[in-house]
Amino acid sequence: MTINNAKIKVWDFPIRLFHWAMVILLGGLWWSGETGEMSLHQVFAYVLMVLLVFRIIWGFIGSDTARFRQFVRSPKAVFQYAISKQKSESVGHNPMGAYMVILLLSLLSLQLVTGMFATDDIFTEGPLYSYVSSDVASTLTWLHKQNFNLILGFAAVHIFAVFVYLFKGENLIKAMITGYKSLSSRNHAPQITSIWRAVLVVGVVFATVWFTLLGDAIRYM
Repeated sequence: MTINNAKIKVWDFPIRLFHWAMVILLGGLWWSGETGEMSLHQVFAYVLMVLLVFRIIWGFIGSDTARFRQFVRSPKAVFQYAISKQKSESVGHNPMGAYMVILLLSLLSLQLVTGMFATDDIFTEGPLYSYVSSDVASTLTWLHKQNFNLILGFAAVHIFAVFVYLFKGENLIKAMITGYKSLSSRNHAPQITSIWRAVLVVGVVFATVWFTLLGDAIRYM
């Protein structure tokens, strides 16, 4: 029996915007850190905070393909997927890709938290630097720098995997731009949550970060 393919919307706009904004933001964080533009680095970090908090919340109340419970599988399921010769079709993240998402979100969260306590020992300190001893701050600063190398390494693995899938005929880049995948018609289209829910979440998160951290960082640039 022949199964026809259908164009199905799998990624909502908030997830696609988050993905590409994160790509640009990581570049900005790397550049500002390397060139010593620490005031701008802090602003980028607070924008990262807004994006990460939004993504975590969206992982519980967003569209089907954005929700953690929809795409995170058990280690056994991931292992079986990895060793299978005939990969099953995935509407959203495949089991291995799901673990990469969780890993990158975890590393980015660690980067954000350690940066709150970090210092460049010259002019710039994280907003929570004064709450820990200088030894703890020094350790967290070291971890902040080393963790970013991990982020870059796993980001490179992620990009490599994307091109492997592209070589095999699955264009994940196009799907993350348009939101659509060509899937067999036996797959049901996932439920896409209203963009206005995302706007509300981002608005609340941004306002909170602005009035507590970001506004001051911009004023002192």
